[in-house]
Amino acid sequence: MIDFDPTRPKWEQIADVLRARIASGELQPRTLVSEVQLEAEFGVARGTVRKATAALRDEGLLVTTPGMGSFVADPRT
Repeated sequence: MIDFDPTRPKWEQIADVLRARIASGELQPRTLVSEVQLEAEFGVARGTVRKATAALRDEGLLVTTPGMGSFVADPRT
């Protein structure tokens, strides 16, 4: 878990962590980004995780496939 900054929404901070993991290569293209795992890792509600993943989807960093989940976008496609 991270120490959340009380002056910023938790979903923004989770999005920042995921963005950094994608940029560093820790999360490779086509890697599943599990909402359940993120809930447990950050100790937040599913809605908070969904806001974070939605922000990254809007930025083109994640791709969501209905029934399968969210995956790190492949920058080559």
